[in-house]
Amino acid sequence: MLLVQALDLIISYLTNNYKAKFTELHFLTNFEIMSSVLNSKVNFFFDEVAPALRNRRILKKFIISIFRSEGNDLESINYVFSSDESVLKINKEYLNHDELTDIITFRLSENGKPIIAEVYISIDRVRENAITHGASFVFELHRVIFHGALHLCGFTDKTALAVKKMRRKEEYYLASYFK
Repeated sequence: MLLVQALDLIISYLTNNYKAKFTELHFLTNFEIMSSVLNSKVNFFFDEVAPALRNRRILKKFIISIFRSEGNDLESINYVFSSDESVLKINKEYLNHDELTDIITFRLSENGKPIIAEVYISIDRVRENAITHGASFVFELHRVIFHGALHLCGFTDKTALAVKKMRRKEEYYLASYFK
């Protein structure tokens, strides 16, 4: 009974405090509930897949440092590692894009407020991108993780110049992380 009351409180909080209504949030909304319970700024969840993600505590601290370095206040970010199928479903349903992608980033908080976000990563796309670019899976996975954080910090990849700036930032943070 106590657990039900706690979940009711969390659902009430989410419903009243997120930009999107609770029922409009993504189909993996249970991750948000879990992150509220965990009380961590950065959370990793694995839906259908479990990539070897080592040194998670160090990685979480590093992700927080990216937000600080870029002048952004982070409240919470949930990284959801999933399959092509799941990420494609989200891409179709919420962005009206019928194409595979390695990452989808949703900012759930209003601009000017501390960032609350969900980032969906297709492990299938990361694996394929690593092969295509001649990188290790671990390196490419971290590039995509940092890419999502950079999107939330205001970087885009819609123009050639924006892509160039994004890549420079990704390379900077990758070099810092893997030094």
